[in-house]
Amino acid sequence: MSKNLITRAEDYSKWYNELVVKADLAENSGVRGCMVIKPYGYAIWEKMQAELDRMFKETGHSNAYFPLFVPKSMFEAEEKNAEGFAKECAIVTHYRLKNDPDKPGKLMVDPNAKLEEELIVRPTSEAIIWSTYKGWVQSYRDLPLLINQWANVVRWEMRTRLFLRTAEFLWQEGHTAHATKAEAIEESEKMMHVYSDFVENFMAIPVIKGIKTETERFAGAEETYCIEALMQDGKALQAGTSHFLGQNFAKAFDVKFATAEGKQEFVWGTSWGVSTRLMGALVMTHSDDNGLVLPPNLAPIQVVIVPIFKTDEEFDIISAIANDLVSQFKTIGVSVKYDNRTTQKPGFKFAEWELKGVPIRIAVGPKDIENGTFEIARRDTLTKDTISKAGIVNYISDLLKQIQEDLYNKAFDYRNTHITEVNSFEEFKDILENKGGFIAAHWDGTAETEEKIKELTKATIRCIPLNRKMEVGECVFTGGKSPGRVLFAKAY
Repeated sequence: MSKNLITRAEDYSKWYNELVVKADLAENSGVRGCMVIKPYGYAIWEKMQAELDRMFKETGHSNAYFPLFVPKSMFEAEEKNAEGFAKECAIVTHYRLKNDPDKPGKLMVDPNAKLEEELIVRPTSEAIIWSTYKGWVQSYRDLPLLINQWANVVRWEMRTRLFLRTAEFLWQEGHTAHATKAEAIEESEKMMHVYSDFVENFMAIPVIKGIKTETERFAGAEETYCIEALMQDGKALQAGTSHFLGQNFAKAFDVKFATAEGKQEFVWGTSWGVSTRLMGALVMTHSDDNGLVLPPNLAPIQVVIVPIFKTDEEFDIISAIANDLVSQFKTIGVSVKYDNRTTQKPGFKFAEWELKGVPIRIAVGPKDIENGTFEIARRDTLTKDTISKAGIVNYISDLLKQIQEDLYNKAFDYRNTHITEVNSFEEFKDILENKGGFIAAHWDGTAETEEKIKELTKATIRCIPLNRKMEVGECVFTGGKSPGRVLFAKAY
């Protein structure tokens, strides 16, 4: 199987797009700006979804589902949120088509089927959910309300890229209501930590936890917590956000509760989400010029067994051994595939599973049977070992854990060597253009300076790290006072 991938060094953007398509993750659809997630890509998303869903339920959240459509007046109720998403909204104005009298066989919008009120196709669900919460919350006994929904949303993007930015994408969005400000802030921070645990331990991607500046904050939030990751090309990717909404949505939708003392108060809210953009992060963090590299925790197939044979008799003997291996792996929870296709040669299969990022490949041929060994190939390092048949299951189980750890450490080392402290704007521009990565620089705290730096360099403040050391310094651009460094980067 010929991969014919362009290399990362030649054109990183093109490499990414080609890999997503050739590895059978997704493709562009017949609808401009929308994608088809193919079975192999969706299998990875399902593993993400299952693990996140488990983590949400462990922290007390329940799943629900809310409408795709939001009445325009409802959407407008929280002004900052409506303004923030206005340019990305798709709007339904009519509910029926009819035959076009001037163009036989064609349809036209029926002018008599105009909706009384236009409907927004949800870009996010705060409006519809908070309007619903008004009927769910009467007393402090109804709180906290901890709800998550798995859904699709639509944001009318003009420039799209598979997984990273599409007009329609899949995500989860949590929406919670609390009796006190402290509880809501604790929830917002907790979910940021849940995301961090998932991305680091499951996806093997190191992240930096922080808060967004006011300019980068979610529309309608009082604080946005985030996790930021670094891709191999030195650009940052926002991997997840959690928002403290204050009482903004509660006031917009009149969501009040009676306290234990009988007093009426507005609830405090949060919202938080991650999306199929994480698929893009996965591809760009670990993969190489040969194709996908998948962490074992996320790989739909963790081990593939490829038979090498010339005769039907050899194939039957190898198949018996392979099927026994499959049973043993399944017993310990390892996902395994025996590639027993007789229509393709071993070389084709090797290339295919390498492209698709399967962590471990086991090759079995007549000599292996004779010697009581297997050839084990690691996808992440492209190294091979000959391992005795005895104890092979435990060996593979341990190796999967090792690969998961090694992928994280490799990404961690790259990230840490690409956080650079700078003290002048000339140094800032030099690092940005020639090295990339996160730039730790002092900033005077003003939106004007933030916007000017973005205008001149295309770099944005990715976050104010939660663990930053407080050190008085001078803004890298204006020389104004700064209490500590923030992280700038070019970003997806």
